[in-house]
Amino acid sequence: MNLSSYNRGIEEFRMLIIRVIVGFFVFFNAFNTFSQQKNNDFACRLELDKAYFNPKTTIKIQNGEWVQLKENIAERIDYALQSDPDLVFPVNVQVAGTYVINTHVTRIEKPEGEVRNLYIKMQIDDQRLTKRIVSDARNYTDHVIGKFQLTGQTKQLKIWLPKGIRLGYIEIKNDVPPEVPPEAKTYQPKVVPPAGRPRLWVNAQSLPLVKARLNENENRPAWIKVKEAAIRKFTFRFSLSQEIFHSAELEKAVEIKAFYYLMTGDSAIGCEAVRLMRDYLSVLEFGNVNYGDITREIGRSIYTAALVYDWCYSLMAEDDRKSLYAGMMKLAGEMEIGWPPFLASIISGHGNEAQVNRDLLAMSIAVYDENPEPYRYTSYRVLEQLVPMRKFEYQSPRHNQGVDYGAYRLGWEMHAAWLFYRMAGLRVFDDNITNLSKYWLYMRLPDGEMLRDGDMFSVSKNGKPYFWKEPQTMLLLYSYANDPLIKAEFGRQGGLPDDPVLFLLLNDPDLKANLKLDSLPLTIDFGPILGSMIARTGWEMGMNSNDVIAEIKGGGYHFGNHQHADAGAVQFYYKGLQVCDLGLYISYGSSYDFNFNKRSVAHSMMLVNDPEEKVQFKATVNDGGTRFNQRFPETPQETMDDPWFYNGKVLSADFGPSKQKPLYSFFKVDLAGAYSNKISRYTRSLCFLNLKRDDVPAAIILTDDMLTTRPDFKKYWKINTLTEPVSADSCIILQNSRNGCTGKTHVQMLLPHPTERQALILSSTDFSKLYGPQYKIPSVIPEANGYHIMVSPAKENKYDRFLTIFQMTEEETKPLPVKFQEEDRRYVISLADYTVCMSSDSQLRQTPFSLSISGNAGSMVLLTDMYPGVWTVSRSDRDTEFNVNVWAGQNTVFFKAEPGKYIISPGSD
Repeated sequence: MNLSSYNRGIEEFRMLIIRVIVGFFVFFNAFNTFSQQKNNDFACRLELDKAYFNPKTTIKIQNGEWVQLKENIAERIDYALQSDPDLVFPVNVQVAGTYVINTHVTRIEKPEGEVRNLYIKMQIDDQRLTKRIVSDARNYTDHVIGKFQLTGQTKQLKIWLPKGIRLGYIEIKNDVPPEVPPEAKTYQPKVVPPAGRPRLWVNAQSLPLVKARLNENENRPAWIKVKEAAIRKFTFRFSLSQEIFHSAELEKAVEIKAFYYLMTGDSAIGCEAVRLMRDYLSVLEFGNVNYGDITREIGRSIYTAALVYDWCYSLMAEDDRKSLYAGMMKLAGEMEIGWPPFLASIISGHGNEAQVNRDLLAMSIAVYDENPEPYRYTSYRVLEQLVPMRKFEYQSPRHNQGVDYGAYRLGWEMHAAWLFYRMAGLRVFDDNITNLSKYWLYMRLPDGEMLRDGDMFSVSKNGKPYFWKEPQTMLLLYSYANDPLIKAEFGRQGGLPDDPVLFLLLNDPDLKANLKLDSLPLTIDFGPILGSMIARTGWEMGMNSNDVIAEIKGGGYHFGNHQHADAGAVQFYYKGLQVCDLGLYISYGSSYDFNFNKRSVAHSMMLVNDPEEKVQFKATVNDGGTRFNQRFPETPQETMDDPWFYNGKVLSADFGPSKQKPLYSFFKVDLAGAYSNKISRYTRSLCFLNLKRDDVPAAIILTDDMLTTRPDFKKYWKINTLTEPVSADSCIILQNSRNGCTGKTHVQMLLPHPTERQALILSSTDFSKLYGPQYKIPSVIPEANGYHIMVSPAKENKYDRFLTIFQMTEEETKPLPVKFQEEDRRYVISLADYTVCMSSDSQLRQTPFSLSISGNAGSMVLLTDMYPGVWTVSRSDRDTEFNVNVWAGQNTVFFKAEPGKYIISPGSD
């Protein structure tokens, strides 16, 4: 074909477009055959037979149901390629407004290997060209390509197709904003922004304080960094005719320049921040990108614009303010939580991250004078929904979303806490939010890692130890609580060199870091909401540490999302993890995630197999564990009233005799409620003994008392470990090492007796072969592999008990001898210079009993499971007699005893 014939064909195509648009407009309005528009409810499907095709580039197939590029035609998606469109749809809506456009496509060939995003290029009339995803790895066929303003007049929707897809049709619908709850519509917040500016991060009272700290020793390096970056000219080349994607570099430059103006009054730098932000918003387009939780980048753009709006307010002309306001509100509508911000919960999930707690809250504070409605909505969500729920949850100073997601999401809540505090001088969250920092201190292991909890995205990249960190959250916490221990932790984590602005806004140089973790008690009881206890023998950090750390969970409530089904799970550390969780957080909701990583089978806890038990939330595997939960409660009342969230009840938690450096730590929990009705009764107890020895630093007693509803429900006592265990002398020996030094854990099961139990040790590969491929993924990370140790009673019983002793020893050290007897519903265990007397069932002791201390030396005696009240301890020769108070929820007695027979009996109050 010669050039003149080609040009003639294109001209005929253009004329055809004009003629058919006119005809179609009459047809469309006369018959309204494929659209509806009633009471602003509009939906239409743009079928291919109503479109106009470029005959040089496209071909219809399958009786005109699909259109694609011709085989010899290259795609022209790049902005630099100017050409006529492949398709043109006439679009008419009778009411001007915001509309959502969807596409339906199919891939010509099934992708192999990595799935590439496929984009169309599109244009409405002569508006700016834009590119939108129509097929990606998550969804090959259907995509919302965005929200667009339509005027009520006939428009041309021009499409340039990519290679590799066929287009079936396009749908247009009204954009329906999220419904605003009635109580939010009329909400009158008690805390409102002040009349003056600034009001974000500083107000008239706090601004002089922040300025005065800039040149103090700790802050000066950060201030020098800010000054150097602020005065450095930032070149932003753009064209109004071409959109750009998110630029973190530009936003950081804008934030620093705005902050520098706030601190110095340098109007030239402030005006540069305004100009850059206005220019940036004029061409910023996120399109319909939905990978990587893009709402976080959208929110960052809103937040940066809000800082400029507030900090540089006096420099801006009216047009500047209107431009920034319009840009922020447009982006707000693209957030995952929507605008108004009611598409998702603020209690859990992405809605609990930066979207409201920082981004939309900052915007609403900044524009409050111009429009108070955004602040009404954001303050309602934080003050009336989030704050009461966290007051309830944070009665336990640990985060239900675990080490990683807990730190990440708490960091955003702390943004909200700080924004309100610096805006109005009020601490809107309950003070118990300041106690959560203890959780990350106690979860820290000597090698720098953390005990595992919840979905972990901070993991070793090569299987070697790593140092866990979330310094931004530590900064927000220590500065809010004036906590010198957390300030030291912030320093250990490397500080926040990439965010000098936030550091300068918050850091108080007069608060001196306390590097001595040994000012903390060795044991922490986390309380009733997230029942758990962590006990340790010391606070020595480093690869050469000889400290033992033990954790047990259970009791309280389950809050879904990234929280695992791990009620009753234990973890033990000695020169590396010895008893641990397995599994990796690869992708949320995958088969591996819902059938292994989040499930009980990946944890060291009891499993009970009821073959008829049904699992929920897209999980398919019955692992025998606790109920798998992906729901979350919205209010304290719902948490307490709905039995679905019940995760058992802590019966006893105590440590002593010194609360700072306890010799024993005891925890007992009723876990029946965490399982389905296959369990009639189940309690688990853990007793941690700090032996104060280098060769055998600690011993742990673990008891399980379980009654199932049927005897044929097979029970599995299960622990996991990372390195291959060995069996010797009726014990299972675990081991791990750090810095060339090996620590061992000797696991001695006293009940059931060896002849009454069956034991199985499986590698993760063998476990996967036996129980299903969902339990294994290829990875060098230790938690992806590891070993499963499973013990079951040899016979079917409704009622079974397990009693196990763990001793941590240096490499060649033999475990200490253990004396054990069972009498009168009691286990009596003698080990080192301890005698521990525990209930052999789930009940508290209310009647008198005797205890004999043999040998020549005395013993430290721990009695657990004691009924509350006054008890009398007397030796048979009457040389010793004293009364002790047993407190409800602790249920322990501890005393030093000389050899002899002792009578322990209830006394009178």
